[in-house]
Amino acid sequence: MKKILAVAAILLVGCTKVDVPTPAPPVANAELTIASAVGIKLQSPFVTTEVAMNVKSDVAQPVTIKIFDISNRVVSKETVNVSVGDNILKVYTSALPSSAYRIGLFDARGNQLGITDFNKL
Repeated sequence: MKKILAVAAILLVGCTKVDVPTPAPPVANAELTIASAVGIKLQSPFVTTEVAMNVKSDVAQPVTIKIFDISNRVVSKETVNVSVGDNILKVYTSALPSSAYRIGLFDARGNQLGITDFNKL
């Protein structure tokens, strides 16, 4: 009887599932890959109506994405929740007139996490 209990205990311990965290999958589009732990990157610096964007964060948090015009005025602002790692988002620019713009990523305290430029065609 003791042998059966010992074998059962070994089987139970040996079959225990161990949760191993899996790394985030790589970004499918190489144009959106960000090497650093935090940042923002557009698929293309030339935009017509929309463009894909990677927002990379080292912590899950709400971030604010701001678009600035050539005079450094905020023309668009949106807050989104991002998870750790790569977050692929769409930026819709059809309402913007043709011009040069800057898009910035900010945390809840207003700290700039990344910034990049684009041209609306």
